[in-house]
Amino acid sequence: MPESQSPTNAADRPRLTEAQKKENHIRSEQKRREAIREGFDRLASIVPGLEGQGRSEAVVLGGAIKLMREKIVERQQIIADAKAKGIDTTGWELDKETMEACARQMERTLAEDRQAANEEENGNGMEVKKE
Repeated sequence: MPESQSPTNAADRPRLTEAQKKENHIRSEQKRREAIREGFDRLASIVPGLEGQGRSEAVVLGGAIKLMREKIVERQQIIADAKAKGIDTTGWELDKETMEACARQMERTLAEDRQAANEEENGNGMEVKKE
């Protein structure tokens, strides 16, 4: 069949109505949101303490960041222990950019923790009502 007679030729297909365009957009957005939800559910299932809980995306991301930090610190300790025993650790270290990004993130977190502690001491922190 010649290309001009192909049913997939854009010129031969009827144009979508505004209602059809809107419905397509809604379906696409629902698929996108579902994919994000599934991704957060998968992430929550592998982060200790988050599996099976109702969760917010912020809690899941925070938990994943915390876990990654812990694993990086563990890795650094394993490398340091191996070096102390005279083991060649060539290729074990993370690349410089990753380590710098981790250091920046740790500094930011420590600063946020200090700020939260200061606000709590000064009575500026959010208080939880006790019943």
